[in-house]
Amino acid sequence: MNYTHILFEEAEGIATLTINRPQVMNALHVGVIEEMIDAVDRVRDEGTARVLVLTGTGRGFCSGADLAGGGAGGGAKRSGPPDAGAVLESHFNPLLERLFALPVPFITSVNGVAAGAGCSYALAGDIVIAAKSAYFLQAFVNIGLVPDVGSTWLLPRLAGRARAQAMMMLGERIPAETALDWGMVYKVVDDADLAATTRAVAEKLAKGPTKSYALIRQGIRDCLDVSLSEGLMVERRNQLLAGRSADFIEGVSAFLQKRPAAFTGK
Repeated sequence: MNYTHILFEEAEGIATLTINRPQVMNALHVGVIEEMIDAVDRVRDEGTARVLVLTGTGRGFCSGADLAGGGAGGGAKRSGPPDAGAVLESHFNPLLERLFALPVPFITSVNGVAAGAGCSYALAGDIVIAAKSAYFLQAFVNIGLVPDVGSTWLLPRLAGRARAQAMMMLGERIPAETALDWGMVYKVVDDADLAATTRAVAEKLAKGPTKSYALIRQGIRDCLDVSLSEGLMVERRNQLLAGRSADFIEGVSAFLQKRPAAFTGK
């Protein structure tokens, strides 16, 4: 696919997907989502990238659905009452599920506003790094809709029910520093340091035990809503798989030989 709305590059094991619509604060419509899905599928299928970074061009990470450009109008042209959720089922949700299912770590570098669907994609990162000028917003109530793209599943788990519910019902901006205090992001840095900080984390992950990372990210999701005994079984299963990796053998050898490990992601 030739990309019109995004930038995609891969170097030294780091794939970077940049939403490239700065004129509308990187708002999303079906065409943008289709290109993002294609890029994420490349990361999954080609097997050369060992980490994915998602960010936006300009002053915004992503301002959500492009209302002026039909981003939320999946059912607007259907016969009968419109179905505002149709485009979620066909495009927005499949992208989120692909990001969660990636076999490599996923970093979001939040360089500005992250609103609506953009908020969901930003907070879906395994590691979320935000610029001090960034903020998070769930403004669906302002147009008579409800939070979507996983927001009502993700936000209460990150910030707690009380904060998440108030954020969604009041439609208030949550500054990056507040998001850090609420447990929504990993780190907040000066705007000028965002790219370098993201790069450093991406380089560390790109040199790490990729299979272990994949099992960690999946294991956390599997254990969110289960009992302790079920969680222990998840860990048992994942430890079996991790222990069969070449990176485990290398990690133990490096430890015993008192040298840095040279992980290959296998």
